[in-house]
Amino acid sequence: MSGQPSLDQAGGNGPAIAVRDIARDFVAGQQTIRVLHGIDLDVEPGNLTYLVGESGSGKTTLISIMCGILFPTEGQVKVFGTDIYDLPDRELVRFRLQNIGFIFQQYNLIPAIDAAHNAAVPLIAQGMDRKEARDRAAEMLDKLNIGDQANKLPNQLSGGQQQRVAIARALVHEPRLVVCDEPTAALDAKSGRRVMDLLREVALAEDRSVIIVTHDNRVFDLADRILVLEDGRITHDGTKMPKDH
Repeated sequence: MSGQPSLDQAGGNGPAIAVRDIARDFVAGQQTIRVLHGIDLDVEPGNLTYLVGESGSGKTTLISIMCGILFPTEGQVKVFGTDIYDLPDRELVRFRLQNIGFIFQQYNLIPAIDAAHNAAVPLIAQGMDRKEARDRAAEMLDKLNIGDQANKLPNQLSGGQQQRVAIARALVHEPRLVVCDEPTAALDAKSGRRVMDLLREVALAEDRSVIIVTHDNRVFDLADRILVLEDGRITHDGTKMPKDH
């Protein structure tokens, strides 16, 4: 298995994420298509890791498996020492809620509640008093420079503002792992840089890790590590983008 340590060595002072021999199949009609081929990967805490690749290369599938949203066809995943796919469904949901923040490309905001309450959802789900949760979420919106939009419903916000609400929701409960799917896609250069600076600040904590799927070459310089995925396989692992990309 490509020289990676065993999963039993993950956790403690080990990697934030340990992925071993991950494969994922999808069924299309009568055909089974393998979109990930035996991925082996460690992601260390205290790092900002980028995952880059063409559309259809398997990026979103891989990060979904890493954070417990999509089950692998084969292989194992440990997140901070916990074998997440060995957990019963209810415990997996609780583990994600306590440890993982996911920034979806589609935002997935709740239409009927305002921006601050949308950002507060993880805190409320953990049992925090609703007012305290909303106040904390409003502080996070301030950090993202949209505190003045806290009382607005999602349909009253621009696409970029909705994206920042989704980012606030992913960060407000201070998760140990933050996984982002194109977090700067709808943002102008200044707003995108502000978001990435905040994500880098989170990533630099010794007990946290941030993984970002991105095509945004405006922020490549902030990465500690860049992984390139092609046809479901990691073809590059380094501190800079390869010259042929």
